[in-house]
Parts: sequence; C-alpha cells; structure tokens
Amino acid sequence: MRRQLIKRYFITGLLIWVPLAITAWVLVLIVGTMDQSLRLLPEAIHPRSVLGFDIPGVGAILTLLIIALTGLLAANFIGQRLVVWWEMLLARIPVVNSIYNSVKQVSDTLFSSSGNAFRQALLIEYPRRGAWTIAFLTGKPGGEVLRHLDGEYVSVYVPTTPNPTSGFFLMLPKAEVIELEMSVDTALKYVISMGVVAPQLRQPAANAPASDIAIN
Repeated sequence: MRRQLIKRYFITGLLIWVPLAITAWVLVLIVGTMDQSLRLLPEAIHPRSVLGFDIPGVGAILTLLIIALTGLLAANFIGQRLVVWWEMLLARIPVVNSIYNSVKQVSDTLFSSSGNAFRQALLIEYPRRGAWTIAFLTGKPGGEVLRHLDGEYVSVYVPTTPNPTSGFFLMLPKAEVIELEMSVDTALKYVISMGVVAPQLRQPAANAPASDIAIN
C-alpha cells in the first residue's frame, strides 16, 4: 500500500514538473537562439562590454525590434519598392530563387493576417479503411494535378502526433471527407495530446441546415 502511494505521488510530481521543465527548455532554446542577433552589434556596446556580464534576453528584444522595424518599413511605399527590388535580385539567383519562393509561399500562408492555412478540421479514413484520424482542409488541387483527378477533390494536411509540424499532404475525394464541428485550435490540441484532451461535443442548432465544406 505504501509503495503504491509513493508511486502515485511520484507520478503526480512528474505530471507537474515535466511540462514545466519542457516549457522552460523550449523558452531557453528560443531566447538563446534570438540572442545571437547581438552579433549584429559592435562588440563595444554588448552588455558584457558595458556592464561586465551578459544579460539573457537582450538579443531576443533586439530581434523583436528588428522584425517590427522591418515590418514598419515594408508597410510604406519606399519599403514596398525595396522589397520588390530585393525579390527581383533573388530571382536572378537560380538555387536561391527556388528555395526563397517556396519558403515565402508557405510563410505567407501561415503568418499573413489574411492567410488561411488550416481552414477546417476534418475527419478522414487514414492510413487504411476503418482507421480514422484528424486532418485539416488546406484548399483544393489545381494546375496539372487537377487534370488527372476525376471528380471533386480537396487538399488536406494530416499532422503527426505529438508534433503537428510534420505530417502528410493528401488529395482526397470531397465525398470521403467529414467536416467536424470544432475549431482548428481545438482539433490541434486533440492531435497534440494524442487524443487525451477530447473536445466537447457541440450540439447542432435546431433546424440548422447541414454544412458543407467551403473552398475558396
């Protein structure tokens, strides 16, 4: 009995400290990486040179300021012209051009205020019949791919667990995709928690018409 109590107390302590430790480790990693921006400044004005010791987080603040100032400059007419000139310059470099354009398209989709990377939480059969998983609507096939698909298809992203930043891109018949009545944030929490944090069931309104997947 005493052994079971000790085991229960130990597991309870782990449930408290493990998330805190991982959160602290991620924050230290992010701040440490952002602190590398201090290398852009002359050595004479570094905190160690001025105060005699390092101040963690100064580089992170500098990084945020650089990002904010870049956005401020790019928002006006002159800044927009500079961005266009910079992209035209990169377009002349063969390898850099392909990498930059690919990364820019993804970042514009994910971070733009008008972007809509994950439009809807879905339920699909994957990786085989009878096995179901959470997916996210990302759009619809186009271009050369669309010519080879018979019927109406949708593009979906299937995240892995517990790291949703990696996953699989699939094109599925629209008829085989089930739209879920849950937000994208709720669905992501469900995936990251490996099904432990189950979303609450939302009761549909009375006489509400059946919803359909909207793809713009």
